[in-house]
Amino acid sequence: MIRLKTQTRYLLGLFFVLAGINHFANTAMYVSIMPPYLPWHLELVYVSGVAEITLGVLLLFLRCATWAAWGLVALCVAVFPANLHMALHAELYPSLPSWGLWVRLPLQGLLIAWAWWYTRE
Repeated sequence: MIRLKTQTRYLLGLFFVLAGINHFANTAMYVSIMPPYLPWHLELVYVSGVAEITLGVLLLFLRCATWAAWGLVALCVAVFPANLHMALHAELYPSLPSWGLWVRLPLQGLLIAWAWWYTRE
């Protein structure tokens, strides 16, 4: 079980590092999906990208994994309202399938649970 937990921790860390890098590779796309009620769209895209990269890297180190996992839980919870907004207002995002916007919501819950697993000894 320890080996599985280590391997999946690396997988989750890599996932978030790549997701964070994507914020810089596809900045315009992330800015375009920001809910209108949030200020500073570009800045928030950069901040969330840096947070994903940083927390993903920290998750790779056992010494930092618990704190990084709590950070990822908080980050996923923080972006959930934006994902919910997208699902509820699919007409604002015609380039994305509406079913995909709804599927993201339970997937966000799975990411939260996955990260939370690493907050436990």
